[in-house]
Amino acid sequence: MEIAENINALFGRTTEQISNAPRSLDILPIGAQARVTGVTGSGAIARRLLEMGVVPGAPVRVIKAAPLGDPIEVRVRGYHLALRRTEAKTISVTSD
Repeated sequence: MEIAENINALFGRTTEQISNAPRSLDILPIGAQARVTGVTGSGAIARRLLEMGVVPGAPVRVIKAAPLGDPIEVRVRGYHLALRRTEAKTISVTSD
């Protein structure tokens, strides 16, 4: 951890800032919990995600992935959704 802190100090960022940096939902590991910060793009997919409760501030947890990695199952607001990786890539999250 000391090496990571030294490298981050060179770039003016703390380890905490990096771990809380927004990233897409598709790269979170199974079991990870995060908070939605936004849905990128427009059109039917973004609208559908928003209608299903994937809105900024909503807690989300990666439950499992299919054997080949697509789709992934996530829990949002107490219910489960199966999302394609391409759909999950449009959802920005930060660590809880």
